[in-house]
Amino acid sequence: MTGERDLRRLLSGMRPELNEGHYVFCTIPATSPVPAGITPVATVLEAEGLTLVLRQEDADAAGLAYAYTAGWITLRIHSALDAVGLTAAFATELGAHGLSCNVIAGYHHDHLFVAADRAAEAVAVLEDLAARSARADRD
Repeated sequence: MTGERDLRRLLSGMRPELNEGHYVFCTIPATSPVPAGITPVATVLEAEGLTLVLRQEDADAAGLAYAYTAGWITLRIHSALDAVGLTAAFATELGAHGLSCNVIAGYHHDHLFVAADRAAEAVAVLEDLAARSARADRD
């Protein structure tokens, strides 16, 4: 099944969902194994090391340092990896509300990490963007 590419459909159907818990970004040397008992939500290999996106309690239990605590929002629409404009549209909308956003694209969905203390607000902003896009589709 291929993902959606039409920007209007992507925006009107994104259905943002806030996942439970708080998430953090940690880094370990690229040659180090992931600590035992840790299951990252995502990993990114960079020249400087391996970034782990983890539940905050897992990072705490493993003694891993972090500087940012996030809420994790999943856009429930299956977006195509080559879709154009979705990230720009939601990032612009969130930015207009003073909300930063770190995005990781999975095969099926986009995942947004926003400041934990403003995660519910970010979901509301995204739901409003989706509703406005749906109204524009009907008009």
